[in-house]
Amino acid sequence: METKTEQQLHIFFLPFMAQGHTLPLIDIAKLFASRGVKSTLITTLVNAPLFSKAIQTSKSLGFEIELLVIKFPSTEVGLPEGIERTNLRKKQEQADKYFRATNLLEQQVEPILDQHRPHCLVADSLFPWATDVAAKFGIPRIIFHGPGFFPLCASTSVMRYQPQREVSSDSESFVVPGLPDEIKMTKNKLAPFLTLDGESELIKVVTASQLANETSYGIIVNSFYELEPAYADHYRKVFGRKAWHIGPASLCETEKDKLQRGRKARLMKYMSLLEIALALEASRQQFIWVVKKENNDKEEWLPEGFEQRVEGKGLIIRGWAPQLLILQHEAVGAFLTYCGWNSTLEAVCAGIPMITWPVSADQFYNEKLVTQILGIGVAVGVEKWEDDSVKSEASMKKETIEKAVTEFMVSHEKEEMRSKILELRDLARRAVEEGGSSFLDLTALIEELKSLRF
Repeated sequence: METKTEQQLHIFFLPFMAQGHTLPLIDIAKLFASRGVKSTLITTLVNAPLFSKAIQTSKSLGFEIELLVIKFPSTEVGLPEGIERTNLRKKQEQADKYFRATNLLEQQVEPILDQHRPHCLVADSLFPWATDVAAKFGIPRIIFHGPGFFPLCASTSVMRYQPQREVSSDSESFVVPGLPDEIKMTKNKLAPFLTLDGESELIKVVTASQLANETSYGIIVNSFYELEPAYADHYRKVFGRKAWHIGPASLCETEKDKLQRGRKARLMKYMSLLEIALALEASRQQFIWVVKKENNDKEEWLPEGFEQRVEGKGLIIRGWAPQLLILQHEAVGAFLTYCGWNSTLEAVCAGIPMITWPVSADQFYNEKLVTQILGIGVAVGVEKWEDDSVKSEASMKKETIEKAVTEFMVSHEKEEMRSKILELRDLARRAVEEGGSSFLDLTALIEELKSLRF
C-alpha cells in the first residue's frame, strides 16, 4: 500500500511596517522555519534590506525562509516616495494617508495569495482586510498582535465596555472591568482615538481590526504562559478566542542577530531630554544613555559641559545601540524604558528590573503589568499619553526622574524585584526549549494547520 508523503507546511507572514510590529514577526517567521515550515515574508521595497539582513542567519542554516517584495502605494494616496515605515512620516497629517496606503496593499496581496496558495496567512492586526482576502482562497488567517495577553485583555475590555465614558475628567481614574486584577486607568493614559469623536483612518483601522478578531482563525502572541497565565486564560476563556503563545521570539536570535537588531533610538521632545540629562547627572549613578542622532550638530537638549562632567560614569550613544546585548551585561542594574512590549520582554529575558516611562500605544498597560502585577519595576510617574506632534513642556521634571532612578538603585526593593525577574528570565528560557510551554503551543499550532490541509 502506497503511503502518503507528508507535504511541507507553507505560511505567509505580513508584518505591519513599524519596528515594534516588524521585528517580532520576523523572529516568529524564523521560529516557524526552524521547525520545518516554509516561511515567506511579504514587505515593501524600503523595508526589504531590514528583512534580508534579519533572515540571513536562518537561510545560512538551511531553513526555508524567503522574502517577497511588493510596492507601497505612496503616490496613490499622495505620500512622498519612500515613506514606507511609520517612523519615516515627517508630518502628523501624513498619518491618514499612510493608513489609507496600508489598506491599498490588499490589491497586491490578493493575487499573491491566489498564485501561491499558502496553507496559512499570519498578518498583523493592523491589516484587518487580510481575513476576508485569505478567506477567498480558503486560507486561514491568523492575527499577529504585537502586545502580550495582559494589554490585549485590558484594551479589549476598554473597547468593549467603554468605562472611560463614565468619568467626569481626563485625570479621574476608573477600573477596567472584568479583569482578574483591579486595574485602574485614566482617560489621559488611553489612546486619543478612544476618548475623542471623529473618523480618522486609524479609528477605522482599529474598529475593523476588532471585527476581524472575531472572524479570524485565531491569534499568535509573542509571550509565554508563565509571564501572564491569568490573562492567557482570560483571553481564551472569557473572550472565547483561539490563541497561541509562542514567545519570547527574540530568544531565537543568535549573538550576530542581536548585534544587528533594530534601528535608531526614538527621539523624545527636547525638553524631556534636557530633564533626563539633568536627572542622570544629579543621581550620581552610572549609566548608558541611547538617543537619536540628529543630522545637525546642534544639541540644545544637552547641558553645556555635561559629557565632560559625567566622563567615566556615563556614556551617551547617539543613534543605534545593541540593546539586547547591553541588557545582558552583568553590570546593568536597571532599564529605563518606554515599556514597549518588545523592550519589556527583552528586559524580562535579560533579568533586568525596569524603571517605566510609558509614552503611548500599549505602553501604559504594559507598565501596569510590570509594576503592579509582576512587581519587577517602578514607575517614573507619567500620567498622560504624549503626542509628539504637539509642542509642550516636558512631561516629567528633573527632580521626579532623579528621585525614581536614585531611590530604585539604592532601595532594598530592587533586590526583591531582581529576584522575581531572574525567576521569570529562567521561565522564559525554559518556555522556548523543547517541552516548554511556548514550544508546545507552537507545535500544537503547526499540527493543527497541517490537519486542515493535509
